[in-house]
Amino acid sequence: MNWKIDNTHSEITFKVKHMMISTVTGHFENFDATINTNDESFDNASFEFNAKIDSINTKNKDRDTHLKSEDFFNSEKFPEMKFVSKSFDGQQLIGDLTIKDVTKTVKLDIDLNGIAVDPYGQTKAGFEISGEINRKEFNLTWNAVTEAGSIVVSDKVKLVIDAQFIKQA
Repeated sequence: MNWKIDNTHSEITFKVKHMMISTVTGHFENFDATINTNDESFDNASFEFNAKIDSINTKNKDRDTHLKSEDFFNSEKFPEMKFVSKSFDGQQLIGDLTIKDVTKTVKLDIDLNGIAVDPYGQTKAGFEISGEINRKEFNLTWNAVTEAGSIVVSDKVKLVIDAQFIKQA
């Protein structure tokens, strides 16, 4: 049974502390994801996800340009990030996340919000997925320190994914 992400009802976001006093939220506008599962319980389902780095949006053009540069994602050389699951037990999704030229195993918490049939007869499943990565482990190492000694960008990045999938015929 195959499921494809419903992009119009899904959002891939990240949150990172800025100067340790506020949080900057960004998202990817261009992404794709699929789930392959034996049944609607999603037990042992396999998940695949990718996002185009050039589609990053933090509501600040200069910051987005900086994030796409060699200081961070280097979107010209590494145009997408990718996740491929290894296991899913109904609550935790474990898989390989590739950003730039680094692949690391990450653990994500996942909630299946339910399954419903929409007014057009499509069966949909909704998920909330969250986790945290250390950006430096993926060679996103740019850093600066303010005059007062505060770090400009936190090493920890929170991932928050709200995803709706459509069951494929």
